[in-house]
Amino acid sequence: MRAAVYHEPGDIRIEDKPEPDVGPGRLLVEVATVGICGTDVGEYIHEPMFFPIRAPHPATGKFGPTIPGHEFSGHVLAVGPDVTGFAVGDLITSGSGVSCGRCAPCRAERTNMCTSYWTVGLHDDGALADRVAVPASCCFNLAGRPISADAAALVQPMSIAMHATRRGRLTEDDVVVVVGTGGIGSFITYAASRRGASVLAVDLDPDRLEVAQALGATRTLVAERGEDLATLIGRVTEPPTLVFECTATEPGLDSAVRVVGDNGRVVVVGHQPRPVTLDMKLVSFGEKEVIGTMAHVFAVDLPAAVELLESGGDELARVAPIVHPLEDLLGAGIVPMAERRQRQIKTLFAPGLDIARPLDLAR
Repeated sequence: MRAAVYHEPGDIRIEDKPEPDVGPGRLLVEVATVGICGTDVGEYIHEPMFFPIRAPHPATGKFGPTIPGHEFSGHVLAVGPDVTGFAVGDLITSGSGVSCGRCAPCRAERTNMCTSYWTVGLHDDGALADRVAVPASCCFNLAGRPISADAAALVQPMSIAMHATRRGRLTEDDVVVVVGTGGIGSFITYAASRRGASVLAVDLDPDRLEVAQALGATRTLVAERGEDLATLIGRVTEPPTLVFECTATEPGLDSAVRVVGDNGRVVVVGHQPRPVTLDMKLVSFGEKEVIGTMAHVFAVDLPAAVELLESGGDELARVAPIVHPLEDLLGAGIVPMAERRQRQIKTLFAPGLDIARPLDLAR
């Protein structure tokens, strides 16, 4: 089968690989649609943080060149031993995060904090390939549901957004600011607006803000380089009750903490690349909360993401308008994202394609 294989930073190749073994507890899936994200691009640019090419991964045992792809949908080709609830031909989406089900976080229904948590497409071979063998425990059966295979490939990142909004205790009464409307920021904007909250979307890129408006943002604000972001936000909205910081920049986080109102919450969605300095007096005196968020809880956040995407309309095409062949992974996805010249919010690929096509939202 054809697969994109990560060998080293800057080295991803389309190669012929052996068919994966379905194995106990797994599904063999013919990949329909698969997305890439900033994590994949970061592995390509820098020394890998996730792909186990320097040492075996402690949970999976994977070691060496790795097939990326952790946001995907597909159809079941074979059902492994000890698997129930799936049949050949079923459309599935995968949350890709695998938890043990036995440790204290798992018993507390916080499976994203599992002590042996690992992710398909990061710590073991993923879905940027014709087929993937994936644990059934992280797959959601979509057979008979009103969702297309392309939309199903957006479930995993949407579930991360759903988890972030749940961590922030989002309500319809909140005044929300989303700082950074890339992939997860766009999905948070969509989730918050569908919940009925007032949403101000902030970004450097006017094109991204047009998409945010289509996804339901009440207002948008183009951030000006060199101007204080908290001051800009304060000019156009009352003190927000909830801020989602999605830029992974120190100025973005500092602005989020300064602009959120007293008793407000800041959810830190973007992963800061290095330690940052915050004025903790603002946090203490204003009784503000700074809240972490990581991945998603499969049993709660992924079904919520499926329901939200099922109820969506053509606005989702603004997020990922084009689906590309696997052979275009570098030219249409990884490299433009690495060089910050990618125009679409999410970039999707379909291994079965020969030429690019529009996103298919047909149920």
